[in-house]
Amino acid sequence: MADDNILVEREDFIATVTLNRPEKLNALTKSMWARLGEVMRQLSADDDTRCIVVRGAGDRSFAPGNDISEFENERNNPEKAEAYGEIIHETLNAFRECRHPTVALINGICVGGGLEIAGLCDIRICGESSRFGVPINRLGLVMGYAEIEALIELVGRSTALEILLEGRVFGAAEAKDKGLVTRIVKDGEVGAEAYETARRIAVGAPLVARWHKKFTRRLREPAPLSDEERREGYACYATQDFQEGYHAFLEKRIPEFKGR
Repeated sequence: MADDNILVEREDFIATVTLNRPEKLNALTKSMWARLGEVMRQLSADDDTRCIVVRGAGDRSFAPGNDISEFENERNNPEKAEAYGEIIHETLNAFRECRHPTVALINGICVGGGLEIAGLCDIRICGESSRFGVPINRLGLVMGYAEIEALIELVGRSTALEILLEGRVFGAAEAKDKGLVTRIVKDGEVGAEAYETARRIAVGAPLVARWHKKFTRRLREPAPLSDEERREGYACYATQDFQEGYHAFLEKRIPEFKGR
């Protein structure tokens, strides 16, 4: 599946996924959701990827959510809306299950579906003038279970309800207080900060990053850890990357990890 509205670029171990519809502030269409999920699954399976930066084209908007003009044909009854929703949920699940660290580079508007995407990234960096919210109550729309679940995991039930029931659009400082963003920088420095973050991640041991993501996901589940799962916490000692990192530390040099 091809969609010029979702771009993928690579530099060394860092992949950039761009929502590329700047004339519509990167508003998401059905085909964009489908392609975005496909891209995230492909990148997750690629061992040469160590970090993924997700951004919107331009500096005015990450994404304002779905393109409402599409609703007339694509979401004009419950059956069509359910089919559309399944695509969205599959894509959000691709973000949730991505093996590699993800960084959301947020310029400007980050609302609705855009906030759902950014919220599932591991680190979220925005500019001082960025705006956030989920004002779908003004459209008479409901956020689906899978989307609400992700929001609750990020900010808690009480704050999730505040965001959904009021439908306000609010600024970066409040978004950070609520836990929606990790870091706020000056508007002109968002890109530099996001890529510096990605580079810091990429020079680390990639197997360790994947294990840390796996472990934090697993700890959200209520079932107790098995003995086998607990033992996996020591598997790193059998890797070449551990030997490289250990000897590099003793030799006072920068390690060169291979992901093995």
